[in-house]
Formats: sequence, C-alpha cells, structure tokens
Amino acid sequence: MPAQQAVIGVDSSTQSAKAAFIDAATGRTLAVGRAPHQVGGEGGARESDPEVWWYALREAVSAGLKESGLPASAVTGIAVAGQQHGLVVLDRSGRPVRPALLWNDTRSAPQAAALTEALGGPDAWTARTGSVPVASMTAAKWQWLRENEPRAAKAAAAVRLPHDFLTERLAGTAATDPGDASGTCWYSTATGAYDPEILQLIGLDADLVPPVAATGAVRIGSLTDTAAADLGLPAGIAVAAGTGDNMAAAVGLGLGGAGLLDHPALSLGTSGTVFAASRTRPASPALAGFAAADGTYLPLACTLNCTLAVDKIATLLGLGRDAAEAGGEVVLLPYLDGERTPDLPAASGLLTGLRHTTTRQQLLGAAYEGAVVTVLRALDEVLRACGLDPADEEVAARPLRLVGGGAKGRHWVETVRRLSGRPLLIPQSGELVALGAAALAAGAATGEDPVALASSWQRDGGAVELPPVERDMATWERVTAVLEKAAPTLLA
Repeated sequence: MPAQQAVIGVDSSTQSAKAAFIDAATGRTLAVGRAPHQVGGEGGARESDPEVWWYALREAVSAGLKESGLPASAVTGIAVAGQQHGLVVLDRSGRPVRPALLWNDTRSAPQAAALTEALGGPDAWTARTGSVPVASMTAAKWQWLRENEPRAAKAAAAVRLPHDFLTERLAGTAATDPGDASGTCWYSTATGAYDPEILQLIGLDADLVPPVAATGAVRIGSLTDTAAADLGLPAGIAVAAGTGDNMAAAVGLGLGGAGLLDHPALSLGTSGTVFAASRTRPASPALAGFAAADGTYLPLACTLNCTLAVDKIATLLGLGRDAAEAGGEVVLLPYLDGERTPDLPAASGLLTGLRHTTTRQQLLGAAYEGAVVTVLRALDEVLRACGLDPADEEVAARPLRLVGGGAKGRHWVETVRRLSGRPLLIPQSGELVALGAAALAAGAATGEDPVALASSWQRDGGAVELPPVERDMATWERVTAVLEKAAPTLLA
C-alpha cells in the first residue's frame, strides 16, 4: 500500500491562521492547526502586522503537523488563501514598511469615490476591472497611503496582497493569482492582466506588483530551505500560487469550471458574502466582479456587518446568540462598521419601530433579520450577474450553500431559511477556505484540476439538506422599506 500523502491548505483570515492537513486522495481532514492574528486601529482604521501572519502560519502548521501524527515527509504541497484586499507594503529586504491596511479599513472611502470619478464613473470601472472602487479595494488603500503617508508609499519596493506576502515567504518567488488580483481594482478581468492606465492613475509602478499566475493551482515554486526549517516541512515541496479566501471557499465547495456553475453560496462570517462561479463575466456596479481561482469568474457581494455585529448586539442586550425571536415590528440595521453593500462606508447602526411590548429577544432577532436581508438582497444581484432571474422557479429551487461560522448557529440558519424561502445545503466540511487552498496545493503537486479534486472530496464529505419554507415576505418588506428610506440620509 502506498504511503499516505497530505497537502496543507492555509486559511489566513482577519482573525487567525488555520492550517488544514488534508489527505490528498480522499480530502479527509487529518488535522487543523490554529494560531491567532492581531487587529488594531480605532474608528475606521483596521491594521495588522504582516509579520504576525507569518508567525501565525508557522505556529498553525507546526500544531497541525503534530496533531496529524504524520511524518513531515508525507506533505507534498502547500497553498495559502488569504483575506482579500489588504495592502502590504514591503521594503527592499522584504519587510513591511508599516502595518497592513485591512479589507475592513474604511478610511479610504474618500479616495475610492475620487478614483471612481477620475476614470469616468462606475460603469467605466466595471467594464475594465469588474468592480467599482469602494473603501475595501486595494487601489483605494494605496491612494490613501499616497495622500496620508507619502513617505511610506515612496519607501515601497514591493506591494502585495496578504496571501501574496505569505506565498512569497514560502517559495521565495513573487506571485499572485487572477482571483485575489481581481480584488485590487488595478487588475482587469477584461484583459486578464494589470491595467496600465489604472496603475498610472494611482501612481503605482508596475514593477512593484507580482506576476499573475494563470490559476491559483499553478506551481509557482518550491518550499525554500529557510521556510522549510521554519515550518518543519521538507524543502522542495510544491507551493501553489494560492488565492483569496472567497475564491478558495468556492474551490472548496466544488464551484467552478470543472464543478458547479451558477450555483450560489452564502458565507456567514465576520462579513456576509454571497458568490457563485460563472462563465459569464460580471460587470455590475453593485457587485465585485472578481475572477475565480480556476479561470472562471466569481461575481461576489460582501456586507461588512454579519456575525460580529449581531454578537455585539447580543452582548449589549446581555443575551446569548440563540436567545433571539422574530423581530416583530422592530427593524435593526446593524451597520456598526459602516457598510460595503450597499455602499455606505460612514453608516452606523439604525433602530426603529420600538414599542412598549418590544422584548430584548425581539431586538436581537431584528439584528439577525437586518443582517440577513442585507446579504440576501446582494444575492439577487449575484444571480443576475450570472445571467439568471432570481425569481425564476428553477433558479429559486437551486440549493443555497450556507457556510462560515454562522452556518453553525441555529438562529442564523433559521433566519436565512425564513427570509430566503430557498432550500439550504450546509456542507459538513468545516474549513472550506482551507480545504479549497488544499485543493490548490494538490493541483500544484499533481497537475490535477483543483475544482474537480474538491468536488470529489465533497462527495465523500456529506451535507445537511434543509427543504424550503414559506418566505417571510412581511419581514422582508418591512426591513427593505426602512433600508431604502434611510439610505443615504440617515445612514450616510
């Protein structure tokens, strides 16, 4: 019997690093090592030291290897999926010039608006990059840095995304992939390359950004001797180009050219994210029209306020997460960190409809409803970008794949089910981003298609299937009416 072989998929998220050791043949999770990240900043600022990500990756890999019981020689490849959009600026020695600006740093909202106007408006941007600059996009963050910290911008010898930074530490090679690159707003999904006019517009030298591999599963190099010593792994194993966390989640779900196309997924995490893999290039100003990691496209919408925002409301009310009840007449839009979809970066939370009879449990339920309605409205835009009619019976009957931490929460699942009226499919693979990264690592090691690999792994993983229930249109209409009337005046 041949010796067991494993690949490592790293999920380097906002809050932590997770290193999943995956059986390369079956997709079975052998172990998951974890280590925390640190996020700082007040007001709209959200920053992290990239060196902490590297230390966390090393710690997570070491813990996972120990837990797996595997010999290090069993590992054949590694890939990183990272939080999208973060701006990492490096000096000539490859060290960070300053802490990375994270995706949820909203200080760059004015720069995003100015860039949108400078190129000719939202339609001009979506025609070229697939996306309109908002505060989260890397181009807006680079422009913010140029205007507010010009010395740091001038000191840049390299500009990277979070996953690029970690991949370069592993392989000693600068590289990115189309998926994560498409979240910068300086990469064109129309041409499949960096847009020279946009680079000139934001004053970013093309020599500062990494080459773009054809897919996230391309082997861009091998684990260096230094990185191997740091991680306790064999030098020379395959290092994949890797991708962004959303693209990796799609791969982990088997969404892509060699799997399911135009089937939606909803991720309930720090942010609420909806996406689908499609061969239709998205060009809607309401969406991020990303490339996928496998050569298809990934129309995506992201809301800033999801599980953390609802947890904050629960804490303020002194309630557990699942102590919620349907909101009754109350509407609570939990936009505690500003909002990305809809584009309201300066928004704060809004509560209306209070009565003497309103309970704490209803207030918490209203927070769930506000967050879920916001992300489900974005889901309809994603389906339209795939060339689908959300109201079509066949489209509405496609299961909504529910993933992320919120998919483990009873009230999150109940609220999505009630407000969507769709059948739900809840995969049992708990670490989909890391699983998708592992499929990219396996692709780099073997040359196999990562989506096909992940699809075969998912068939063995099982999923919870929940049939549709009658849609709660009364709550839907109440929440959407408040949202439409309040934006932008009360939510600006």
